[in-house]
Amino acid sequence: MTDTRLDVLAIGNAIVDVLADADDAFLEREGLTKGSMRLVDAEEATRLYDHMGPGRQVSGGSAGNTAAGIAALGGRAGFIGQVAPDQLGEFYIHDLRAAGVELTTPPADFGVPTARCMILVTPDGHRTMNTFLGAAQHLPAEALDEAQIRDSAILYLEGYLWDPETPRYAMVRAIEVARSAGRKVAFTLSDTFCIERHRDGFNALIDDGRVDILFANEAEIQALAGVPHFDSAVQAFQGKVETLVVTRGEKGAVGISRGEHVAVPAERVDRVVDTTGAGDLFAAGFLAGQAQGRDLATSLRLGAVAAAEVISHYGARPEADLRALVAERAA
Repeated sequence: MTDTRLDVLAIGNAIVDVLADADDAFLEREGLTKGSMRLVDAEEATRLYDHMGPGRQVSGGSAGNTAAGIAALGGRAGFIGQVAPDQLGEFYIHDLRAAGVELTTPPADFGVPTARCMILVTPDGHRTMNTFLGAAQHLPAEALDEAQIRDSAILYLEGYLWDPETPRYAMVRAIEVARSAGRKVAFTLSDTFCIERHRDGFNALIDDGRVDILFANEAEIQALAGVPHFDSAVQAFQGKVETLVVTRGEKGAVGISRGEHVAVPAERVDRVVDTTGAGDLFAAGFLAGQAQGRDLATSLRLGAVAAAEVISHYGARPEADLRALVAERAA
């Protein structure tokens, strides 16, 4: 894919992850349920952020994690996502660019601050997540750099961002631009709750031939197909997209492309610490492989190696040298 400037351009929620240690007493005072994930409004986000202790910040969001993973693998990655003109917005842009990702979407004032996910980690390792989606949910079509889309071999879209209407229009426009330029479109289903809300919309994208590479986990592909059996769900979609990739946790992953069916095992890890970002980094490895012209099996192994690295520690960003790992394990 030498005729492109970027290997992968990802579009998704621009969310700053704020991780801080907390004890059970703090959770009780704040009325939080340990290990839960909830959406919060701007007032609650500000209140909780002010009450938290010192924390570590990292530019997050599903598609942002994938873009950072591709860059860590030596790929040419870009990201489109909306932040506000505030401190966290400035941090998000700086942090993602520092990870080697091209981000040109300008901050915009929609009357809400930059999205953040406040993650409280208790001594027993439980993560209590409080997410405010803020400016991320206001990405307009006008913010797209259409030349950037045309210059990217693969456009990667995050299903989470399909929920609000404004960024949905932006994503549809991005698909139109990518397909008119002869580029591949990849789509991740993100979560079963996204499918429950948008099953018809997701199926329309697929049935209309606007998705070339579809990512799902086992529960998501079954939810989209509306059947309780894995093999039946895979069979329902394997002929509708050029490439179907389904992750299965400890059972590995399956890829089907143009009649070729490949299954790879999960990479062994000494201890699973935190599964956050596993799917994001699997997608990063797979897409990096595809952009490099690797075959289906090798691309799946790249995904498995990247996912295994990120679940071996806290956080959704790789800490080891991914290029060295894939050279060793997926050559």
